Amino acid sequence: MTTSEFIKIMDSGENIPGGSHVHAKMHELSQEAIRITMEINNSFHNHVEIIELMSELTGKKIHESFRLFPPFYTDCGKNLHIGKRVFINAGCKFQDQGGITIGDDVLIGHNCVIATLNHAMDPEHRADMIPAPVKIGNKVWVGSNVTILQGVTIGDGAVIAAGAVVNKDVPPRSVVGGIPAKVLKTV
Repeated sequence: MTTSEFIKIMDSGENIPGGSHVHAKMHELSQEAIRITMEINNSFHNHVEIIELMSELTGKKIHESFRLFPPFYTDCGKNLHIGKRVFINAGCKFQDQGGITIGDDVLIGHNCVIATLNHAMDPEHRADMIPAPVKIGNKVWVGSNVTILQGVTIGDGAVIAAGAVVNKDVPPRSVVGGIPAKVLKTV
């Protein structure tokens, strides 16, 4: 299975049975992501080197305006799409196999988790995975220690308060916070 075939299946949202050939491809891509993120995280790299490593990780040219403070972790990299002038602070963990799209001018705080996979509720199929993408609009500010769960879309200009757990879509230009996150006000 090619990486593009894998991404197409993941983007379809279909159930991925544990132990399947798609599941095996997940593990293959994870090993590559671990290798690249270990390189990012375990020695100093200048800005140009970070751009090169992130481009290798995603399989796409990352814009020169991108900024990252390592450490950074992801389980795939190949289904991660990053816009211009994006800043990702230290300690973030992205599970991008189900797809993560980050718009332009996005700020992501320390220790954020973005998860795009869920497991089946039926204990007999618990190893099965259900992908759903996370989409972050333009000019979004994600505070420190935020968790964004699978299938969530965050509208342009939104602010996610530190420590929030986002399990539902966030309207544009709104401020959300809490567990689960609720709209607190509009910008």
